[in-house]
Amino acid sequence: MKKRKRYTSGFKTKVVIEALQERETVQEIGKKYELHPNQISTWKSQFLANASSVFEKGVSKSDDEREKDALFKKVGQLQLENDFLKKVLGK
Repeated sequence: MKKRKRYTSGFKTKVVIEALQERETVQEIGKKYELHPNQISTWKSQFLANASSVFEKGVSKSDDEREKDALFKKVGQLQLENDFLKKVLGK
C-alpha cells in the first residue's frame, strides 16, 4: 500500500504564492511540483480563508498549543511534587 505524501507548511505556502501570482497556470504549477491541480486549489482556498488572521493584533494560540502548554505546566507541577515526596520519604 502506498503511503500518502506529507508536505510542510513552507512548501504549501510556496506553491500557493506561485498560484496567487498567476504567472503560470495551476496545471503548470502542478506539473512543476508533481501535484494535482485540485490539491493546489484546495491549499489556495485554505490560505485565503485564513489570511485575515495574519493581521490580527496579538499572537493567538491554537487550541492544540493551549492544551500543550497546560500539559507541560501539569508535568512540571507533578515533577516538583514527585521530587518533594522522594526527599521526604527518603530520609
